[in-house]
Amino acid sequence: NLHYRGDQLARHLSGRDLQLSWEREEILETGGGLKQALPLLGDDPVLTLNTDAIWTGENPLSELMRQWSDDMDGLLLLLPLEQAAGHASKPDFTLAEDGRIQHPPQAGRPGYVYLGAQVLRTAGLSEISERSFSIWVLWRQMMERGRLFGMIHSGGWCDVGHPGGITEAEALLAASGHV
Repeated sequence: NLHYRGDQLARHLSGRDLQLSWEREEILETGGGLKQALPLLGDDPVLTLNTDAIWTGENPLSELMRQWSDDMDGLLLLLPLEQAAGHASKPDFTLAEDGRIQHPPQAGRPGYVYLGAQVLRTAGLSEISERSFSIWVLWRQMMERGRLFGMIHSGGWCDVGHPGGITEAEALLAASGHV
């Protein structure tokens, strides 16, 4: 799904067996970008990965696929707030005992941060009339149906989408033995 430096990425990816979805006219956000790409994605669940982060430990997409089950519409990769390097705000979610996502976070329960890796069923996107929208719109549908789950990442994570993120990521990688 291309927007920022899309032409550069398209040149780099040319000759590979990939299909590209463009956001030239407007930024569609994650939800709108997925909705626009539906003709390319088909009906099976899809994996999405935000590229402004680094992970240590097991491949986050492999972790998600191993945990995925038919009773889920979405599965988000999470980390406890205090372990999320470069993420200084409040937690995104808490988890129920059965792994279902709870938002807003429940007082007195551990808080978790979404790490930008997920597996989703895309069927609910057709119910959303907006062209540009946050993935939160789809997540809310899934939460209302009790079908949005979370799992804890086995490694580390750092948000590198801000100026201090590179330094924090380098420290995380050094501490994990990857540098």
